[in-house]
Amino acid sequence: MKLKNSKLLIVLKGLILENPVLVLVLGTCPTLAQTGSVISALGMGIAATLVLVCSNMAISALRKVIPDTVRIPCYIVVIAGFVSVVQMLMHAYLPDIYDMMGVYLALIVVNCIILGRAEMYARKNTVLDSALDGLGMGLGFLLALLIMATIREVFGNASFAGISLKFFEPYKIAILTQAPGGFLVFGLMIAAMNKIMEKQGGVKRKSFSCEGCPTAATCNKRNCSEMSEIADLSQEKEEA
Repeated sequence: MKLKNSKLLIVLKGLILENPVLVLVLGTCPTLAQTGSVISALGMGIAATLVLVCSNMAISALRKVIPDTVRIPCYIVVIAGFVSVVQMLMHAYLPDIYDMMGVYLALIVVNCIILGRAEMYARKNTVLDSALDGLGMGLGFLLALLIMATIREVFGNASFAGISLKFFEPYKIAILTQAPGGFLVFGLMIAAMNKIMEKQGGVKRKSFSCEGCPTAATCNKRNCSEMSEIADLSQEKEEA
């Protein structure tokens, strides 16, 4: 039972406590671009989840083979391979959604959620755990996109998944379907998530750290150290 609970926790972690969009604030580009419609949000969420699970499993299986010095390029090659497969499948069987997603489908290759989980989790854990982590993070990404897309499409376009909702027609707020409306809904959702986690005794905020960062070897670590000190001082003031 304890083993089952630990495996379930890996999946649930990505849904709520470490939701990649609303808690970790990753993948904001596709989040803002693909949430004007529920259908496009669903397509992006499913595609990203498939790539996450498959790339996590492959990278975990190859973690002892991939040289540490070139691991990031290797991860990108693996991820790009799975993205190409998903692209071809969608082009063949779901052409309408493929056209709707446009360039953002190919940009899954550089989605920071996928590369981040490969670096932070898959290269350190077993294939099964990495698959569950990818599933949890992917479902968390999908859930955030669907909620945001539902709000924007229902209240901004008076429709749901392309189906007209006559009741909302007189009250629709057109700006919600545009970029400013996307930022507004995104900000409100993050604020709501923070409030919910605070009330539930949410996880304590973590300080900034270079540990596990894919670009730690090339960036200016002095800036990271300064950010960490500022974050720690800010947290101490709040607690006081």
